[in-house]
Amino acid sequence: MAENSFRKNPAWFRIANRIWKESYFLGTKIRLDKDDLLKTAKNRTGLTDFGDDFFDEPLSRLLFSIEQEAKLHPIGRFIARERFIGLLSIRLRAEYYFRKYPAILEQEIYPAWIILGLQRTGTTKLQRLLAVDPSHRVIPSWEVINPVPLDLNYFDKQPHQKATRFNHSINPASGILSSSMDGQGPSLFWAYPDPDRIKIARTSVKALKLMSPGFFAIHPIDVMQPEEDILLLDVSFLSTTPEAMMHVPSYASWLESIDQSAAYAYASKLLKLLQWIKPAHRWILKTPHHLEFPHLFEKYFGPVRFIWPHRKIYESVPSFLSMVTYNRMIFSNDVDVKQVAGHWVRKTGYMLEKALQYRLLGNNDQKFIDLRYQDLISGPLGQLSKIYNMNGGITPEMETSFRNHEAENPTMKYGKHRYSLNDFGLTEADIDKYTIHYQQFISRKLNLGWTI
Repeated sequence: MAENSFRKNPAWFRIANRIWKESYFLGTKIRLDKDDLLKTAKNRTGLTDFGDDFFDEPLSRLLFSIEQEAKLHPIGRFIARERFIGLLSIRLRAEYYFRKYPAILEQEIYPAWIILGLQRTGTTKLQRLLAVDPSHRVIPSWEVINPVPLDLNYFDKQPHQKATRFNHSINPASGILSSSMDGQGPSLFWAYPDPDRIKIARTSVKALKLMSPGFFAIHPIDVMQPEEDILLLDVSFLSTTPEAMMHVPSYASWLESIDQSAAYAYASKLLKLLQWIKPAHRWILKTPHHLEFPHLFEKYFGPVRFIWPHRKIYESVPSFLSMVTYNRMIFSNDVDVKQVAGHWVRKTGYMLEKALQYRLLGNNDQKFIDLRYQDLISGPLGQLSKIYNMNGGITPEMETSFRNHEAENPTMKYGKHRYSLNDFGLTEADIDKYTIHYQQFISRKLNLGWTI
């Protein structure tokens, strides 16, 4: 059973960091220089074109914030450098495939169900349940880490078949999505999944377990299960991922002040590549980051519906703060839990307000389905029925599949996650200061009082 030990990393991890830092005088400090990162990504891939829509200001801002504010330890600097090179390499490979196969970007993106609840509200459980449906396209962990094949000749080497094309339409009165098959589509369906990328993902999971054993009680990672698509936004260096991993307040502040359309526009291109490789009927996407940007889904994606799970906020916030603290300890020895709380309590309120502003505009409220966290945990089939009513209901076969998935993935499979507001010097009043509007709204919406 995992304990709430986020103030302490494994002994080997602390020793390695200390020895490495003591050797800095020998020139062992990892460089986090933009030009060096760009050059290294080009050298590793043998490619040079980041695309006409790539701009490097977000990366420059992030690197400046890291150097001035994040206080990364040596292993943290190493992980950050490899991650940034990896993201730049993804962009280079994606542009290569877009040029080689123009049909990729000629596709329409599938309709999508977007799970956009706050962190720690059952969003992972819900997405993994919906992933059981074979008509759904999700992005498993191995694929979201590397959404573009590593081998530039991958598609020339793999067996393939013609992909079925779907025509989608939404009844404007009922909002129900209907689809019809239209023979063979223009794209090809290649062998899937990719063992090379799965191997890399499994190595990453093993490394995370070594560095932060308690993390998996908070957010279990399975390389074959879906993961948050925020990692597609990371390719443009425009996402909240950095501030969940490091202390980068100047970057985070800048991020809130700019138009982030570029990140969603490029994510839509990556989704077209993914569905070109493995077609399906509908996208199931998930990340709390989307609370800020439902309007960008309408701009850059196809027909969407938003699924919003809700949990008592005095529980979800400290649970997430605990996860952020675990994250930051992987990168820095200087982690102030009160600073983590101060940043993310305000940020949580900001995200909720952005979502409510969109939801209360015009008829947008009709695009949302609200679910209760406790019902997701105690009776998920009932919540799934609410969702599938948009699509004609759950078939007996799918109900059996959902029940089997539940039996194989019990709650707390990886241990119990312990947390409290007291861990972060918070009171309920501190949370109310930034979230009372949301609490009042959802209490009225669910007509339950605040009993989520």
